[in-house]
Amino acid sequence: MSFFSNILSKLGINTADAQTAPAAQAVPETSAPPAAITAVDVLGKLEGLAASNAQQLNWKVSIVDLLKLLGLESSLEARKELATELGCPVDKMGDSAQMNTWLHKTVLQKITENGGNIPKELLD
Repeated sequence: MSFFSNILSKLGINTADAQTAPAAQAVPETSAPPAAITAVDVLGKLEGLAASNAQQLNWKVSIVDLLKLLGLESSLEARKELATELGCPVDKMGDSAQMNTWLHKTVLQKITENGGNIPKELLD
């Protein structure tokens, strides 16, 4: 399982469904309309986890805090692995601050693409 798949799994987003949904819609078996993708309340889950966490984790701006909140490895090595998996530009990989900023924005965007409800203001 990929690092990003672990993130989706922790959020309750079924990665197998997200990957197979377009193929299932491409070949309709009946005349019924295709089922809508159900959005996962990622925002509610993350806010709930943050509220019950003893640490003050600012997951809305920090990839380290987001990973900690989900109970995932947040070391520099783990973040580099995730950044490589998601296609971080090479020039950002050498600067951990730039990589972290890129990674946080990209992870939130990818969560949205897989059915999570991330507010627009966090994606800008």
